[in-house]
Amino acid sequence: MNRIVPFFLFGLLFLNCINKTKTETKPNILFIAVDDLRNELGVYGSMVKSPNMDALANKGSLFTNHYVQVPTCGASRHALLTGYRPWKPVHLSNRALEKELSDKREDSIPETFIHRFKQEGYHTVGIGKISHSADGLVYGYEEEPSQKRELPQSWSELVFNPGKWKTGWNAFFAYADGENRQSLKKQVKPYEMGNVSDEGYPDGLTTQLAILKLRELKNQGKPFFMGVGFFKPHLPFNAPKQYWDLYERDSIQLSENPNIPENINQSSLHSSGEFNQYALGEEKASLEQSVSEAYARKLKHAYYASISYIDAQIGKITKELDALGLAENTIIVIWGDHGWHLGDQRVWGKHTLFESALKSTLIINSPFEKHLGKRIENVVETVDIYPTLAALSGIKINHKIDGESLTPYMESNQRLPSKAAYSYFKQGISMRTERYRLTKYFRKEEPTLELYDYANDPFETENIASEKSDVLNDMLPLLDKGDTGLYNSN
Repeated sequence: MNRIVPFFLFGLLFLNCINKTKTETKPNILFIAVDDLRNELGVYGSMVKSPNMDALANKGSLFTNHYVQVPTCGASRHALLTGYRPWKPVHLSNRALEKELSDKREDSIPETFIHRFKQEGYHTVGIGKISHSADGLVYGYEEEPSQKRELPQSWSELVFNPGKWKTGWNAFFAYADGENRQSLKKQVKPYEMGNVSDEGYPDGLTTQLAILKLRELKNQGKPFFMGVGFFKPHLPFNAPKQYWDLYERDSIQLSENPNIPENINQSSLHSSGEFNQYALGEEKASLEQSVSEAYARKLKHAYYASISYIDAQIGKITKELDALGLAENTIIVIWGDHGWHLGDQRVWGKHTLFESALKSTLIINSPFEKHLGKRIENVVETVDIYPTLAALSGIKINHKIDGESLTPYMESNQRLPSKAAYSYFKQGISMRTERYRLTKYFRKEEPTLELYDYANDPFETENIASEKSDVLNDMLPLLDKGDTGLYNSN
């Protein structure tokens, strides 16, 4: 009997060590950024065919009311990566990360949450567009790539395969024949149905590279953070023909809010300048007149095909994650860097403070049982992603940021109170609550206040600020809490 006790105690000690090792094992992070992806997935109720992202959302945590800080690529990513709302004009620019971080030396505050993970022993790999640059390097659209990183401290490895397009920015605006928007002097259509395989466009090459890197990382013996940045559905809406073939164009619905809202100044919108750069498009978009119904359907068809193309790439990556036995300890995030007007308010593009431009996809697929199968309708914002991933990974944040962890929403089986989400652009601050959006513009053009009631007007057809002084009195102090001094900054 005396001999059995030490063996029994040894067994308990051994099991305790195993449990402790499991507890202390850091989860891997697979962070997937999808450019211009609004809430346009099957799981959100769209007709878009997105089975792979839908599966991740249904198994994990789907956020149905996620809002970005800034409705433009580089500035939205600056908020994501730093956890800060914009507080000076450069933070509204696509060059925010380049200007703020590319020349910055390492100090006590990590440059991004990726850097913070790297400090905690993670091997960090960047593939594609995670910061603003298409390949993470600082250079102009028509310049040769430099060796200067947009995020000098964040990546253990920064890799990209531009294929026959030769540079990241050429690949970003790629057409199937190896040309790009720059080389063709913008004499291009804003869409293309390519008779090519998935690898006939750059996002297919990014997928191949991500799969190869996962195989390397499996045997590395340390947790990893892999960022994969897909280009589509950003303009041009180019995708292989097989994804166009998923849709019957006549069944594609037109925008439910195609007209300019009542009681606003048109300076709150824009004339679709980015879209109209594609000089061979059949029609130009303007605030004066909507594009034809036939052309609107063609453009939405192209946008939907581009999403389905990316969904297939994500499916290939997650299938490999499963095959390698990595899925059980990997958190997968899918994030759209902002929304996109598909003819809504007569706009084709982002760059507004309306719902279509600010609301985007957010899925957090955590392997932990308490996070499974959650559909979270609370209002959340992009700056919340930084503290959420830190909390899920047991990593402390030693400086103040603006976001709040979303883990309480992911772990609760009851509806928790929502907070407000703040967005900034066009000399304005916009605040989204569960029922309302209040936008305040710092401009001469009247009106400078816009209020939308989603309970009665879900498509933002009428600004009711002049009729709802009681609501304004309640909301303006809360909106002022989001005033970072941005429009007072020099």
